[in-house]
Amino acid sequence: MTATTANGGDDDARMRTQQSPLASKRAKDGGTPAEENRKGKFGGYFTLGYKEGFNQWWANIPAAAAEHAVLSYIPYLRKPPTHTQTGSAPPSTSASTMSLDPSVEKQAPPVRTNSLMDPYGPRQWNSQMVELGGKNRALNEFSVERLDEAHEQNLVMLHGYGAGLGFFYKNFEGLSRVPGWTVYALDLLGMGRSSRPPFRVHSKDRQKSIAEAEDWFIDALEEWRVKKKIDRFTLLGHSLGGYMAVAYALKYPGHLNKLILASPVGIPEDPYAVNAAMPDPSDSTVTNEVFQDQEATTEHSNPNIPDSAKTKGDNNNFLNARSKAQKQDQGGSGDDRPPSAPRKPLPKWLTYLWDANISPFSLVRWAGPLGPRFVSGWTSRRFSHLPPDEAQALHNYAYSLFKQRGSGEYALAYILAPGAFARSPLIRRIHGVGRQMIATNGSSTSSVAIAQQRRENGIPVVLMYGENDWMDIAGGYAAEQKINEEKERLLKSASAEEKENDRGSAKCLIIKKAGHHVYLDGFEEFNEVMREEMMGVSKRR
Repeated sequence: MTATTANGGDDDARMRTQQSPLASKRAKDGGTPAEENRKGKFGGYFTLGYKEGFNQWWANIPAAAAEHAVLSYIPYLRKPPTHTQTGSAPPSTSASTMSLDPSVEKQAPPVRTNSLMDPYGPRQWNSQMVELGGKNRALNEFSVERLDEAHEQNLVMLHGYGAGLGFFYKNFEGLSRVPGWTVYALDLLGMGRSSRPPFRVHSKDRQKSIAEAEDWFIDALEEWRVKKKIDRFTLLGHSLGGYMAVAYALKYPGHLNKLILASPVGIPEDPYAVNAAMPDPSDSTVTNEVFQDQEATTEHSNPNIPDSAKTKGDNNNFLNARSKAQKQDQGGSGDDRPPSAPRKPLPKWLTYLWDANISPFSLVRWAGPLGPRFVSGWTSRRFSHLPPDEAQALHNYAYSLFKQRGSGEYALAYILAPGAFARSPLIRRIHGVGRQMIATNGSSTSSVAIAQQRRENGIPVVLMYGENDWMDIAGGYAAEQKINEEKERLLKSASAEEKENDRGSAKCLIIKKAGHHVYLDGFEEFNEVMREEMMGVSKRR
């Protein structure tokens, strides 16, 4: 398919939508032509035909099978291990859907790849549920462990809102090449194939309810860390996973070697989000997550960004984002908006549903046979740059997760306001990452006398964005500035030894030809950058 140029018109964009992976597969299979789906006001949004959508709804592919199909595209891993302790049966109206089945026959034995079939092996691949305390609390885990060498470092990856660890299928192999590292990917509690206990917030206080919603996820992560007996690790979070990664670093200090935030949500401050109970901002870039075609994102460089600003930090400028961040920090409006991230009005109906805490996945569940068709409106654009078979597998995987019983998804309205602005912006808190008080032995300070406490030595923080990212990178540069300013403030009165031991730093990186899903859109460059960051941690040990 010929890619649309940067100056291409609406006709090119429409043609690109018509040739989405789902539409391409349909045409190849002799199914319903794409044109038939364009009848009616919303026909162009949903590329999956009614008949094809009904067939998928009727087939009711279990989440475990859909995850297995996606992970089958991992290079050198012909048959990925996939436990069936959750998601082995199609969803139902039963309240027990996605509950944990501890039966031995539901577990999956590890899969080993040797150096004959795996040039970067030998490696061991594992899929399991890690049970936590309390009723129906367990995290879905997929890991890659290098064999025949010492395991000194751990990387933990957290996905974004409503997604699952399968979305990292382009990263597992590339990141597990680094010697001495074990790579873990987790489904957040109440999402993916992790268990889905009822989500409840008990406090009526605004700040306490936000903290409760954050704790739902990060307490589970900390409990997982303790159960796995991991002392320190590098944490990578995408989007909402990035937000939670920051929240984790602040509540549970002393356990991170490096924090990597891939297009994190919730950094910039918005006056509506922080002052109103349920704000109604005038505009937002969040709609680009649904309507932006990834084929244009991954095949085109943003002409407004100089090459020197891509995959480099500190001294570079991305669409004047640094100056915008400084302007905001000095009290200015900072309203100059980069042309690569056009802000569209948030539909009133979406604001209403957000205010009522009705998740988008509720609509998919309520839609019944129309659910797969609704999901295709997102997947056909989000995965339009991928081969048709991979895009179809990701569509099936996404739908299999979206239709599960609602749980962690209901935390969104407590954490973000309509338009994806945080109710408690990270820009107010992120300078505290790596600067919390801990016991002299590195443990929690909750029961330790002040005389036995010390401040963390700082940790490196890396913020990554796609050059066509709809997430505002000005927030990333503002966060970088806040972190570095805090370091400078603390080191003014520090001893020579403290200055020498300080590890705190922050930088922003740009991944070329990538959008919000940087780990997938520009996976080759993303993996390369990640390997460099991981090796940097290894060298400092």
